[in-house]
Amino acid sequence: MTLLVTGAAGFIGANFVLDWLASSQEPIINLDKLTYAGNLETLSSLQGDARHVFVQGDIGDAELVSRLLAEHQPRAVLNFAAESHVDRSIHGPVDFIETNIVGTFRLLESVRGYWSALPESRKSAFRFLHVSTDEVYGSLAKDDPAFAETHRYEPNSPYSASKAASDHLVRAWHHTYGLPVLTTNCSNNYGPYHFPEKLIPLMIVNALAGKPLPVYGDGMQIRDWLYVKDHCSAIRRVLEAGRLGETYNVGGWNEKPNIEIVKTVCALLDELRPRADGQPYAQQISYVTDRPGHDRRYAIDAHKIEAELGWKPAETFETGIRKTVQWYLANPQWVSNVQSGAYRDWVQKQYQAS
Repeated sequence: MTLLVTGAAGFIGANFVLDWLASSQEPIINLDKLTYAGNLETLSSLQGDARHVFVQGDIGDAELVSRLLAEHQPRAVLNFAAESHVDRSIHGPVDFIETNIVGTFRLLESVRGYWSALPESRKSAFRFLHVSTDEVYGSLAKDDPAFAETHRYEPNSPYSASKAASDHLVRAWHHTYGLPVLTTNCSNNYGPYHFPEKLIPLMIVNALAGKPLPVYGDGMQIRDWLYVKDHCSAIRRVLEAGRLGETYNVGGWNEKPNIEIVKTVCALLDELRPRADGQPYAQQISYVTDRPGHDRRYAIDAHKIEAELGWKPAETFETGIRKTVQWYLANPQWVSNVQSGAYRDWVQKQYQAS
């Protein structure tokens, strides 16, 4: 029994691998292209662990993916691989189209060929789980009901449009070819090992460095926040018992405006790592011009996954954000290596034979 996990050196994928192997002997084949956000140093604790096999490669490389499927015979493929930063998609959308749309298509085709040839008992047990985002649903007004799985798709950025397209491909491969798929759409994740271009780690890193804490517009964009380890537990549960062809929204029941998130991080740093001059970190907050097409509010209705699969988040925002800030304070070398690019050396040092 083996899992093939794509994008498993990224933020959510790596957390999933660490959590999975902390409680299971089932091996993971980790396929990751190692773009700027893929960081094998996050998985350094698994060096020498036979349950974790890393392969550097692209989900769009049909020959490679087909070879891995044939060689390792996984019972499931979990697709975390994606370009995922809205700002980067605005400035350079082509990578998002190539990875999130074309890459997903080619991965689906490779998996379909593998699955079609399986013996009937293994064929019926096989799963393809596609990890997506709430951003495919567009933006909500302040008093609109939260996104349910039946909400229509209205993506507003190149990133969310590319993820919406990938979701449609996964659905089509189920309805057209019978591929046994599952899709999850999650809210904003946060937690350990998050690349410091995203809001929470950026605020922590900039605050400690004495830099401005940039907040888009008025800072009142509302997001639902999901602790990454809760997301990982939801994915495990969907893989275990989700209904074929279904979508499950995964949220943290934590709707908060961005400015509140920033002020919470500042208050925790005031407590845990006070500034040398005794001044509050909130003095470093700086409002900047809002980004184009910035969605005003996302909110996840996670009743379906709780009702059908019995899953709900273990962390409140208050417990999760404290754990997150404490992790960044305790791991300055990881942060330094990400900022300097030194994390890329990990591949050459540790995985030359892969």
